[in-house]
Amino acid sequence: MRWGLRLSSWAGLAAIVAAAGLGAWGWHHWQGQRGLVALIEQNAELRRAIRNLTHESQIGYAKVTAQEVREGRLVTRLKFVETHRADPGRRLLEKEYEIAGDVVHFDALIVRFAPELIESGQARALYLWRRVYGETMTPEEGFAIETPGDEPRRYAELCKTLSLADRQRFWQTLWDLANEPQRLADKGITAIHGNVVYQRLRPGLLYVFKITNSGDVTVETVPDL
Repeated sequence: MRWGLRLSSWAGLAAIVAAAGLGAWGWHHWQGQRGLVALIEQNAELRRAIRNLTHESQIGYAKVTAQEVREGRLVTRLKFVETHRADPGRRLLEKEYEIAGDVVHFDALIVRFAPELIESGQARALYLWRRVYGETMTPEEGFAIETPGDEPRRYAELCKTLSLADRQRFWQTLWDLANEPQRLADKGITAIHGNVVYQRLRPGLLYVFKITNSGDVTVETVPDL
């Protein structure tokens, strides 16, 4: 039998099931199967959304190159390396710093996007490394990591979607933009704020920095093999 009827309602589908001789049992079974498929699909979407929200990318690492006592004070020399978010083996920046003491702070500026954009995979948090400073220093005395106002190379492709005026304003006046909620909302941004992680550093270890798509920065300690 050929069906010339275009099905556009559940009633039409019910008619097919009944005509096929499956009756009420067949209809409810079919509904159950459809419900199961929908549940699986929804769960798959939920898992993707959770993965997008919580996924971590490596964005750099630090290691101690020397640690010694000078005139009664411990001094730590360290190397900071920024790595490509999609390719941790690719180095974007490498600098060395000498810090009094062994507790070192790593300061970044974070741009967070709306959760629905992250869940769908349309956006993920941006970050700008700002400075490194020790426990006995004020943040203002910290050593710069990236040049303030410069557009980071890692975001060159992303920024092609913005006009030149917007690109310059975005990277040069991030702090001002943080206080313009309507302008942020227009770009799907929920917040712009600082994030500092710090650690007591020791030779023989790597301190690996990671960021989630939603903008949380963490530091993990692993052996320097």
